[in-house]
Order: sequence, then structure tokens, then C-alpha cells
Amino acid sequence: MLCAMNIEALAPVMRILKREYEKKRTPIVELIQARTNDPFQVLVATILSARTLDRTTAAACRKLFGVVRNLEDLRRIPRLRLERLIYPVGFYRTKAKLLKRLPDVVAQRFPLRASASHCARPLRRDRSAGHVGSIIPDTVEELIQLPGVGRKTANLVVAVAFNKPAICVDVHVHRISNRWGLIRTCTPLQTEMVLRRRLPLKYWQVFNAYLVSFGQSVCRSVRPHCGACPISVWCARVRVDKKIPFSCCVRRRGG
Repeated sequence: MLCAMNIEALAPVMRILKREYEKKRTPIVELIQARTNDPFQVLVATILSARTLDRTTAAACRKLFGVVRNLEDLRRIPRLRLERLIYPVGFYRTKAKLLKRLPDVVAQRFPLRASASHCARPLRRDRSAGHVGSIIPDTVEELIQLPGVGRKTANLVVAVAFNKPAICVDVHVHRISNRWGLIRTCTPLQTEMVLRRRLPLKYWQVFNAYLVSFGQSVCRSVRPHCGACPISVWCARVRVDKKIPFSCCVRRRGG
């Protein structure tokens, strides 16, 4: 696989992206983790944030977590009230239905064991135990069994809530990694798998946050600000001159 940006070039690139990231507002999911250290709230905020602006997610989380603080609260709250609390996040009705299923699915699939020998990990009787007899799982493979949780959400929860290495690949990570020439893939899943093999472990947890911030401000899907790009000397500018968004191109190409 021929790549314009090699792994060695990532060190200066990541230093620059870190500096640019720190100039901007902290993403809502990371902010909730910093304030609460609560895997339940991080999981719910991540589900709400899908297809939704950060400021909208932040407002919804403030309303929701004033009422719902754990899985038991989520079980008890009526769905219509839940919808009103999270409105106007994208697809709020669908997300309310998924969240209402969450307590029972967690309790059923991830019950607390009597001893650590029955678990894949030591028992945690902390805030992640949001419901009596259940626990928020801390691996991608377990999290994707929950309603409303795909690989992107699962990786973000693992990295942010549990401080474990995980690569969250969204449209920004997928587009920018290919645009740089660091990888050559057609789908976000392929991008995740290739980055898992090639990306140094020390970058896993911050890669998404840095590239999302960079993709929203500079390296946009259409008409990226290449003239103002602080890392342009390392970029292969793959498909930058095309009018069709990169994400559309890879879907067409990857059939």
C-alpha cells in the first residue's frame, strides 16, 4: 500500500493537530467525562451526539442528566418525557426508544457476577454500575450489543469513558486519513482495521478528537481550506480537487 504520509510524519502532524485542537472548545463527550467520570453518562451522550451538533447535544445532556443519572432512572422515565428532554437532537424519537431499551439489555447481557473469576474483567462497583445487577461494558465487542451502539460509538466510549486504547472512526477520520495518503480504504470499517495495524498505540485515543476538530474547521469534505492548512506539506491532497464529497466517492468506488 503506497502512502504519501508515512508513520514517521505523524509525530509533527499530531503535535500540530494537538495545538490546534486545544484552541477550540472541548467536544461534549470528552467534557462530560472530565466533569463526571461516569461511563453511563458518556455512553448516553455519545448516543445522543450522533448526527447532532455539539451545542445541541450539550443542551440536551444538561436537561437529561438533571433528571436521569443512571440506568434505573432511565428505566423509570416515561418515553414521551424522555423525548422532550433530549429534543431537538437528531432523530430524537428513535434515540428515546433506543435509550429506553438500554437498562434491560444491559441488565440481561452484562449482569454483575458474584466473583471476578466469572468475568472477563475485574468487578467494578463504581458509577458504571448504573443499575442494580448490571454494569456498563468496557469493550467494543460488548458495547456493540447495546441498542443504538455501533462501532464508532463503542470505540469512543471505550477511549473516553474507560481510558482504554480504541480508534473511533467517523466520517472525518475516514476522509482525512485517506486524503493525507496515510491509508487507502473504501469504508470506515476498513479504515478502522487498517489504522489498528498501522497507527502507533499512543495516538489511538486522541486521533478521533484531533481529526474531527480539524475536519470541521479546516479539512472539510467539500472546499477544504488547504491554503490555511498547517500540515499541508505532509498531505497528498487525495481527491481535494473533486467536487463530489470524499465520503460519496468511496461508497461508489467500494461496491
